[in-house]
Amino acid sequence: MTDDADGRALVERLRAERDERRRLAELIHDGPVQLVAAITQMLDAAHHALEAGDLASGTPIVERALGVAREASVDLREIVSGIEPDALRELGLAAAIAELTERHTARRGVSFQLDVAAGDDLGEGAQSGLYQIVRDALDQAVRRGPPGRASVSILPALGGIELTITDNGAQERRETVLAALGERVAELNGTFTSQTNVSGTRISIRLPPTAAQL
Repeated sequence: MTDDADGRALVERLRAERDERRRLAELIHDGPVQLVAAITQMLDAAHHALEAGDLASGTPIVERALGVAREASVDLREIVSGIEPDALRELGLAAAIAELTERHTARRGVSFQLDVAAGDDLGEGAQSGLYQIVRDALDQAVRRGPPGRASVSILPALGGIELTITDNGAQERRETVLAALGERVAELNGTFTSQTNVSGTRISIRLPPTAAQL
C-alpha cells in the first residue's frame, strides 16, 4: 500500500471512530441520561414524601422510579449489544439485522419486512459497515416516530449489492441524519440516495463488486 493510500485509510478510520463516538454520545444522552435524570427527580420527591410520613404518595413514586430504572437498563444493554452484536460475528449480517429489528418490534411495535439473506455473501468489512448503517437508520427512524412499519432488503445489483431501507415514520429532523449516513456510505465506496416526505423515508445504497467483498 502506498503512503497516500495509507494516509487515506488512516483518515477514514479516524473519521469512522469519531462518528461512532458521536453516535454513542447522542444515544446515551437522549436515552439513559434522560431516564436517570427522571429517576433522580422521582426519588427526590419520594424521599420528601416518605420523610413526611406520607406513604400513600411516596410508595407509588418509588414504584414508578423502579420502572424507569428498568427501562434505562434495557437501553444501556441495547447500546452495548448494538456496537458489534455477537450475531454479526457468529451468524452473519442477515441474523444481526433480524435480531436488531426484533428488538424494535418488541419495544416499539414496529412491523418489519426483511429480505436480507444476500447480506451473508458480502465480505466481513462490507457486512460490518452495512450493519452500522442499517442500525443507525432504524434507530433514528424509531426515535423520530416511531414508524408503524419498515422494510430492509439486500439484493444483488450489477455484481454488487443494493441495500434499501424504508419506513413510514415522521419526517422531522431526518435530513441531517440522512446526510451523515451518506458520508458513511461514501467511506465504503458506495452510492447513496434518499427520499423523505410526509409518507416516510426511503434510503437506497449501492456497493460495487469491489466494495461488497471488502
